[in-house]
Amino acid sequence: MKEKNKKEDDLMEKIVSLCKRRGFVFQGSEIYGGFAGTYDWGHLGLALKNNLKQNWWKKFVDNRRDMYGIDAAILMNAKVWEATGHVANFADPLDGKQFNTMLKTEVGAKKEEVAISYLRPETAQGMFVNFKNTVDVFHPKLPFGMAQIGKAFRNEIAPRDFLFRQREFEQMEIEYFVRQEDWEKHFEYWKDEMLDWMQDLGFDMTKIHELEVEKKDRAHYSKRTIDFEFDYPFGRKELFGLAYRADFDLINHKLEYIDEEKGEKIIPHVIEPTFGVDRAVLALLLSVYVEDNKNGEIRSYLKFKSNIAPVICAVSPLLKNKPELVKYAENKVFRLLKAEFGRVVWDDNGNIGKRYRRQDEIGTPFCIVVDFDTLTDDTVTVRDRDTGEQERVKVTDLKKYIQEKI
Repeated sequence: MKEKNKKEDDLMEKIVSLCKRRGFVFQGSEIYGGFAGTYDWGHLGLALKNNLKQNWWKKFVDNRRDMYGIDAAILMNAKVWEATGHVANFADPLDGKQFNTMLKTEVGAKKEEVAISYLRPETAQGMFVNFKNTVDVFHPKLPFGMAQIGKAFRNEIAPRDFLFRQREFEQMEIEYFVRQEDWEKHFEYWKDEMLDWMQDLGFDMTKIHELEVEKKDRAHYSKRTIDFEFDYPFGRKELFGLAYRADFDLINHKLEYIDEEKGEKIIPHVIEPTFGVDRAVLALLLSVYVEDNKNGEIRSYLKFKSNIAPVICAVSPLLKNKPELVKYAENKVFRLLKAEFGRVVWDDNGNIGKRYRRQDEIGTPFCIVVDFDTLTDDTVTVRDRDTGEQERVKVTDLKKYIQEKI
């Protein structure tokens, strides 16, 4: 058991180290000793996170007819949180008493006009308070959903485990409105959709587990909850959640839905798929981190699927002090691929072996090298990240070659 724990601790240390070394994630306020529960996203981490969010939005919003996006304000009238029970119930136990984990703030310049507000602890209420606006503008038929990606904040008692438990984090959430009698079939449907997305993105599905949450452990608004848990190095913990919120929120906000065809007023029930962006990135990094032996050395790399990798390919001149190679690589290869794929980088730092190692750790699927043969036959070396194999490809065929690979 001790040997297993050490191996898992080592894995976590490797991930944290790689994230800083390669510009994925930095400790928040690091030069001033850090600030617990906060992290800053570096260039490559931001690219990875954006790819993940864009993939999610495409699947759950753009590719559907029944979903409406929104980007609600972080600061809301305190009455919102009073109506939903968050002021009274959103708490964790601390030394025998309940500690409300909402972050309170004051809004207003003059003392007599100051109003209490909260940094939202979830993105859901921004959608519920805009339910009527969405219905009035778009006249959707049931079932339909609202989707949002945004920041949420919780004054966690003990933030820990890198990106797993933070005080500032990002959520991708859906509120899906259904008729009460149909909630079970929609619950099962969204469970399958969530699992499909995880698999498409490249999560290690052997580490994904479904937990039926007992009543005593559910949020105060939930009638049924499934947690999708992940086997992190520090234990099996929650990754995403699927909740049946019933009509709790719409009743508390005194909102209803008018079926224009039937001429009846009803209060829809709600299915809520919730995805934590930061936890998704951490679980994905743990899923794609690989170590193998190349030429007698241990090589670590991130085996991202190409649709999620922060960089698709890196372009290099064999030698950066040879102007003819640099000119060809920049004008005839890099610019061509950059315009086509966007996620293309220039890398001429160090020897070719060091460049390959660096791009492997970043998770770049392909490295493209312009050498002296290129000047005579217009072919380049394309190296595959996973296998290390290299092949010569004509420059005129590069776009098609990469498109087919990804």
